[in-house]
Parts: sequence; structure tokens; C-alpha cells
Amino acid sequence: MKLSMPLVYAGNPRETADQVVDLEKAGLDMIWVAEPYGFDSPTLMGYLAAKTETVEIAAGILNVYSRTPGALLQTAAGLDNVSGGRAVIGLGASGPQVIEGFHGMPYEKPLGRTREVIRLLRSGLRHEKLEADGIFTLPLPADQGLGLGKPLKLLNRPERPSIPLWVAALGDANVAMTAEVADGWLPFLFFPEKAHSVWGEALAKGTAKRSEELAPLEISAGGMVAIGEDVKGMLDFMRPMYALYVGGMGARGKNFYNEMACKYGYEAEAKQIQDLYLDGKKKEAEAAVPLEWLEAGNLVGPASYVQERIAAFREAGVTNLQVNPATEDPAATIAQVKEWVS
Repeated sequence: MKLSMPLVYAGNPRETADQVVDLEKAGLDMIWVAEPYGFDSPTLMGYLAAKTETVEIAAGILNVYSRTPGALLQTAAGLDNVSGGRAVIGLGASGPQVIEGFHGMPYEKPLGRTREVIRLLRSGLRHEKLEADGIFTLPLPADQGLGLGKPLKLLNRPERPSIPLWVAALGDANVAMTAEVADGWLPFLFFPEKAHSVWGEALAKGTAKRSEELAPLEISAGGMVAIGEDVKGMLDFMRPMYALYVGGMGARGKNFYNEMACKYGYEAEAKQIQDLYLDGKKKEAEAAVPLEWLEAGNLVGPASYVQERIAAFREAGVTNLQVNPATEDPAATIAQVKEWVS
């Protein structure tokens, strides 16, 4: 089991990025860099590449709408070069609030778009010409634009002919597609003991169609980690995030995370959280997040309990434990968890 963590920062990301050097020395295998509608992740990834030596540097995630397949290829190949072959590209559809509100793109055909981007990235990294006649048309036909487009391949030869491509997915169809064509899967707000009942069928469906040329699907999931006898109260710090996603990411009846909460068996709680959140009662929404979910999805408690949670994530198929140390000495926490997952 590999050990990874998200790059969490408030304000100036350089201050947090500089700490990754110590985390790398402590045994961190991978750092995930997000970009919902904040700073772009490739810039920070390039900064991290210059600061580190061994840690894998992962985009978590790049959406498949705001960059063309060609731009995504340039980004992936460029990051892999400056990191010396340590890039990991997480992809996803994001959500309509970000895609339509921040990027001004219609939120259409997310699964087909993701599948086609993966195909084009793999083709481009093999130094082949980019050609498509589906959701994307490459090159543009003669009756569009100036009619001068022709198939092109990347000018530079990529560092590696293949870069790990992960997909953030929650819905059954998206998870099945991920299990079929991606190198890794990024679920969110993961509940290990309930994962199989929620996604087992979709994962099996996609795996049955998976190419033999691909390695087994990797899975990255986890949560806050705090080790001690009196740290259980720290789970309350996770309530705002759970409430935001279950309650605030979308309108009533249109929220991927709310649907996931229902599949976990929290139908009544999911409705209550969403109603409270959309009515502006955020604190009440946070209080309604089930403690059981918080306990199962995070690694907070005595050392023996944290080890039990690691075992639960492993049993659920997680190959890459993603943790967020809630401690004054994150490097020491990473070193301890690394010892347990190795």
C-alpha cells in the first residue's frame, strides 16, 4: 500500500509546498494537487518537481472540459519531463457548478468526454498523431475554421510512453468506465465497509472489459489522520467538508455526493443535510453528518484503532492510502503511518 496526501493550503501554497520535502523524507509516496477553482495544479506540480526527488506528483484532478486534449497532453508530458518521470494525472468531470459557472462550458457528456481524453492522452504519449472523430474532432474538418488543420503529434518526445491516468468517479457508469480504461480510481468520502455494496457491481462490470495490457486498477482513498487517546473530537473538523459536498454541491435532487450518501444508507440524513445547507443553516447541516461515517472514513483515534482503519481500507481494495495529517508534526505522522502500511 502506497501512502499519499493532498496538498492542503490556505492562501499561499508555497508555504505548504515547501513542507513536502520533509514529508518525502518521512516516506510519503505521492502528493495530490487539486484545482477546483483555485490556483491551477500544474504550476504547483512543477514547483514541487523542482523541490523534491522521489515523491510522485499527482494532479487531483484536472477537469476534462477547460483544457483541450492537446493541452492536457502538453501538460502531462511537460510535468513528467520536469519531474523526471514522477507525474500522475488525475482526470475527472468535476461538476456543473465549476464547469458552467467558472469555465463557461456546458456540462455535457462527461463519461464519453473522459473516455476520449484518456484514449487521446495515451496515443499522444506514445508519440502518435492526435486524431479523433467523436466528441472531439481532430483535426478540424476542412469546412470549419480556415481548413488548414492536419494531424499533429507532440513536438517533444515524452519522458515516458505512458503516464498513470486516474479518474475521479462516483456514479455507477463512471466507476465502471474507470475500472475499464483508467490506471487508478479516485473515490471521495470513502466508507470502506460499504464500498463493495455501493460500487462492487460497477467495478466488476468495468474490470470484465479491462484490457490485459493494463495493470490491475489502483484505488486511492482515505481521510484525516490523528493518532492519540483523546483525538476523537477532531472528527468535528471534517464536518464542514462533508456538509459542503453532501448539502451544497448542487441543487436539490442533483448532487452526486448526496446520492452517494443515500447509497451508504443515509437517505434521511442526506436530505436533512441538503435542506439545512441550502437554507443557509450550515452549522446545523454539519451537525447532521453521521458520526459513523466520519469515524469509518477517517483514521482518528488510538494507534490500534488507526491500524484497524488502515486494514479496513486495504480490505476494501485501496492500494494508495490518502491521508491528511492533523498534527503539529505532519512528517512524524507520515513516518508512523508509512511504517504501518508497508
